[in-house]
Amino acid sequence: MKLKFIEIAIVLSFFICIISCLSFERDCSSIREKVLRLHVIANSDSEEDQALKLKVRDRIIEESGELFALSENTEEAEQNLKNALGELSALTEKVITEEGSSYSFEVRAEPSYFPTKSYGNLTLPAGTYKSLKVIIGEGKGQNWWCVLFPPLCLPAAEKREELLSDVLTAKEIKLVSAKPEYEVRFWIAEKLQEIKNSYKTKG
Repeated sequence: MKLKFIEIAIVLSFFICIISCLSFERDCSSIREKVLRLHVIANSDSEEDQALKLKVRDRIIEESGELFALSENTEEAEQNLKNALGELSALTEKVITEEGSSYSFEVRAEPSYFPTKSYGNLTLPAGTYKSLKVIIGEGKGQNWWCVLFPPLCLPAAEKREELLSDVLTAKEIKLVSAKPEYEVRFWIAEKLQEIKNSYKTKG
């Protein structure tokens, strides 16, 4: 009888865990829809190429700061990004040229996969986000990620919760605040997203 009780408890715990993870994933999905990311990929991992990546990053953040700071919601931020692609492309070309490089490059607004990433006390779940993607040269170097909307990339973005509260619900803000009890859930969510992304890539 005691063994049967233990077995029932294990099964119930398993189902509770599954339900909890599914609920967590739904919340993560909502966050992915509301956040706009920046993804800059260097030509290679050489010191020069990585330095160029960071210069491109800095100029894009500097020039696009007002663009996203004035966006009232995700839809507006996404549209502002699409309207500014030509300007951001010209800016990227200017930086590359100023640094004495002749690399080709691509500047695109498109969904991109991001792993779980922490920015201070903020942790964003893995998954596919709307993004500004900048690929320099062959794009085989290390990536650089940040959050364009809400504008958390900006140096003046110390008041993260204030910025987030304009976009995320109180429940979603609590989720991304990287509390210890969420660490396992973030890991599970990332593995599920990796599997999902691998199927998309193969397809």
